[in-house]
Amino acid sequence: MIRLLFLTLSFAAAIYAAAKDLDYSRGVIFINEDWYGHQNSTVNYLLPDDPDGEYWHYRVIQTENPGMELGCTNQYGAIWEGRLYMVAKQEKDPGATIVGGRISIADASTMKLIKQLQLIDPSGKQCDGRAFCGVTSTKGYVSSSNGIWVLNLETLEIEGQIEGSANPNAGGDNDKPNSDPTSSLYYGQTGTMILAAGKVFAVHQQYGMLVIDPVTDKVIQILDMEIIDDAVEEDTGTRPRRTSGIGSTIVRSKDGNLWYSASKNVQGTGATVPYLIRLNPETLEREVIKIEGDDMFPPPNSWYAWTPDPFCASQVTNRLYWCGGPNSWFTNYRIFRYDIDSRKIEKLLDFSQEPGEWHVYGCSLGIHPVTDELYASMFH
Repeated sequence: MIRLLFLTLSFAAAIYAAAKDLDYSRGVIFINEDWYGHQNSTVNYLLPDDPDGEYWHYRVIQTENPGMELGCTNQYGAIWEGRLYMVAKQEKDPGATIVGGRISIADASTMKLIKQLQLIDPSGKQCDGRAFCGVTSTKGYVSSSNGIWVLNLETLEIEGQIEGSANPNAGGDNDKPNSDPTSSLYYGQTGTMILAAGKVFAVHQQYGMLVIDPVTDKVIQILDMEIIDDAVEEDTGTRPRRTSGIGSTIVRSKDGNLWYSASKNVQGTGATVPYLIRLNPETLEREVIKIEGDDMFPPPNSWYAWTPDPFCASQVTNRLYWCGGPNSWFTNYRIFRYDIDSRKIEKLLDFSQEPGEWHVYGCSLGIHPVTDELYASMFH
């Protein structure tokens, strides 16, 4: 089943819902990047089948934690062992009055904040947040514009950087402003991560797929993107002039395999190439699947102003879902489904054929792990 949430992007007048006795583990959590330059990020909560019709509860972090807020452009959240780990790019939006955190940790059932960290790199050097991955009951990883960092889940303090994960463009005096596209914020970033087969797999904009030993906290292998260059050469007879890059998100399908997409280059332009990569986490064997057919597109990649890609995997059926279009810039009005067992790709929804000029907003495509309902936030 698909639930399409037609949301306007103006929540300025939203009413704070009464949150008494609300169990936030029962519904769907929406983390909103909000409006850069105006206010910090927010969390909205949806109870899609509430018998009283009280479906939406807005700005629940502020509701449950008066006087506290998230950081600036919070793009990622993950629940791990009863806590919700939310990662923002900066600790405070320029237009906000409250300092939040690059990392905000809340009880997943009550949304009460447990701790916020303003810095990811304890030295204070520029290091914007990207994503979180739980590793053990006492350890998590936080990806960033400059490498992956170890978060102690007992002390809730950063303990160091994963060796081999750093941004090769960082360091020195490259502390350019966030709005400068030539800064190290948008080259050599790390994106989402997955724990599988006793290893952590992380996408790295410059290198490809990092394979990390979670015992030693070191990169033990790098799976580069020449596999895509080989596929392009085989299909076209011409070797790409620039090395292909990797998408900013990795997902795990029901059968246990990992999946990620490719970008045309490593510059963060958003340009794609029509391929998916299947990765066996046990053997590290890879297979390239070509996206073929008229008006069929791969998942976009969102390194330029980082978000996770609108790419997800069902845990009920062996299928992948994503938004896609001719480029990564506001062309997400198609939703695709790939059946892994039959190797069939189909266009599930196409809003260009519907009135209203609706688009899926950014990375806001997700699938319920139990009900298999697909959720998307729409705008026009």
